[in-house]
Amino acid sequence: MNRNGWICLIASLLVLIGGTIGALAIHNDVPKRLTNSPLLAQPTVDESKTAAADKTLKDIIFATQKLVVMIETDNGLIGSGFLYNDQGDLITNGHVVIGAHKVKVRTADARELDGTVIGIGTDVDVAVVRVPELAGTSPLELETEHMGEIGDEVIAIGSPLGYQNTVTTGIISGVGRELDIEPYSYKDMYQISAPIAHGNSGGPLVDRETGAVIGINSAGAEQGAIGFSIPIGQVLSLAEGWSASPMTKLPDNLAMDSDIFQEGEVGDVTFEDMASYLVTHFYDSLNSGDYVYAYSLIGSTWTASTSYDTFREGYLGTRNISIDDLSVEVQEDERAVVTANITAQERVDGAFVDTPYKVVYTVGYENDQLKLLSGKGQRIVTQ
Repeated sequence: MNRNGWICLIASLLVLIGGTIGALAIHNDVPKRLTNSPLLAQPTVDESKTAAADKTLKDIIFATQKLVVMIETDNGLIGSGFLYNDQGDLITNGHVVIGAHKVKVRTADARELDGTVIGIGTDVDVAVVRVPELAGTSPLELETEHMGEIGDEVIAIGSPLGYQNTVTTGIISGVGRELDIEPYSYKDMYQISAPIAHGNSGGPLVDRETGAVIGINSAGAEQGAIGFSIPIGQVLSLAEGWSASPMTKLPDNLAMDSDIFQEGEVGDVTFEDMASYLVTHFYDSLNSGDYVYAYSLIGSTWTASTSYDTFREGYLGTRNISIDDLSVEVQEDERAVVTANITAQERVDGAFVDTPYKVVYTVGYENDQLKLLSGKGQRIVTQ
């Protein structure tokens, strides 16, 4: 090899060695100088909102139901309440516990606990019940900074007619509603499409998107699927005040207009009424697409033979079901046979057609809850 060839070879080796040393230095030193995460790893959206958006309807219902209770007083009134702090304090409506100092509280896991009314409003329909055995339990999240708007999807949870942890879905259909029901005045209420029945009062109104409590379900129209809820921001300061300093003497001059509120007066509600209500509510749930709740109304023998997916799939092609006629035959051992003629709008070849059916349900108690123990339907063939 001539002199120029040796020079080129040596130069190439020097460049190669230098490049290798430089690459090693960059590999070892540069990472030490970087303090920020890679740009692609930076979140581009609010992670809390993303987490909330990832919650399914089932997730929100399950998480909320665990912290909603049924409240019973010695004079036969029933209502609902929900855990709002870690001291074991429940928020409910004042009219649920009027005239009571001690109440019974039934939890979602069937425990029966003692509660004490530690505060009740004289102008605002709110009260706080303390249950020592619930102290230390993480409460529901409350949304006090933002008001709900018309069209927001909501979930109402309570114990209508003693059906504990009943779930009803709907939307906020009006805002700023006002009512006067002695001794309370209601202002700036949410009007919701989810019906509020006897026993729902005091339960939470939950935002479908975030899972946070935005109101207290407080009143219902006698006709139609309309309910009214007090925004949680209106009552939270009162509740927190009673939690910090419980009333030493409850007001004794409160009395509700019994013609409007008859919360849970079980003596006025017959077993026939409850059986009829259960079947009607079953179809209301199907019509609103709340298959989870509808499935929860059927008994264990039925669920053992029909999975939730099979149950849901059976109604996906049905747009609406109307009850044309319904009768109840009460039998012995607290059971009833409910017979109804219904019309189902079913999808056939891409179009919806009205199909009449005759359905028969057996209604009875299972673990102290009224259930649809069995059911069958037959299509009515017109001549």
